[in-house]
Amino acid sequence: MMRLAALALFVALYSAGCGFGAGDEQKGGAQLRVTKDFGHEELSADNVATIHEDETIMRLLQSRHDVDTRFGGNFVEAIDGVEGSGGGGTRDWFYFVNGIWADRGAADWEVHGGDVIQWDNRDWSAKEHIPAIVGAWPEPFRSGFEGRRLPVRLECADEDAEACSDVKDALTRTGGQVSSAQLAASGGKEIVRVLVGTWDQLRDVRTPALLGEGPDVSGVFAEFADDPERLELLDENGDVARTADAGTGLVAATALEDQAVVWMVTGLDDVGVQAAAATLDARSLRNAFAVAATPDGPLKLPVIEGGGG
Repeated sequence: MMRLAALALFVALYSAGCGFGAGDEQKGGAQLRVTKDFGHEELSADNVATIHEDETIMRLLQSRHDVDTRFGGNFVEAIDGVEGSGGGGTRDWFYFVNGIWADRGAADWEVHGGDVIQWDNRDWSAKEHIPAIVGAWPEPFRSGFEGRRLPVRLECADEDAEACSDVKDALTRTGGQVSSAQLAASGGKEIVRVLVGTWDQLRDVRTPALLGEGPDVSGVFAEFADDPERLELLDENGDVARTADAGTGLVAATALEDQAVVWMVTGLDDVGVQAAAATLDARSLRNAFAVAATPDGPLKLPVIEGGGG
């Protein structure tokens, strides 16, 4: 009977994500953020000083929040009472690690030192799979992904432009391994690319071209209109909420299936690109899926009226 009781206790603890013992401590700690509506509202933020080698994202979340799960504990239904819409709706919890879409359950993902983990409760009717967001800056440039630092390659349409220099300085300050290459150089899964230039200069490059196909393809809630002097800022349904004119920039990230993440620092004109480069800091980008650099300041995308900047 005692052995059966001990076994039952073990199963209960394992199912709850508790685990036994602790692996070696990792350097760098981690950040755990809980947000709503594409990062517009931050519900909580925890700086976790100590991370052990056997820590999973699910256990970390459960250790600091009241979590309801479904599907055998592999799917988060609610965090601190904030729920998804269940099997018949289009609102659920999604998480990103260092700004990159997580492609498996949180119980199967190990936390690494330096990770920025963001859980976001959002409507996914316009796009369920969003490959990457910019809101974990300075990640993934500082710590990389899954415990591996990734090389960073800067590709500028004009290497002599002030925006190119500013982006290079910002990337260098993250501590990333930054190299330079010609625009539209071949990519790969083991490198993070950062492209800098006006939309007219980037629009024919393979990955940025996804922005011309809408958020259901790119995961970015902004579209450069056929008119090269207009940037359409979209709402969470993928509809045009605002139209931006000259002097507006965009900081966004996306990825092709066979490639690593590509960040784009772009705009309608050189002034817009410069404005976008100026937003590469933790305050302007925090929790954002993408950011429009408008003459009035940074605006998180998608546009959610009344949802803040």
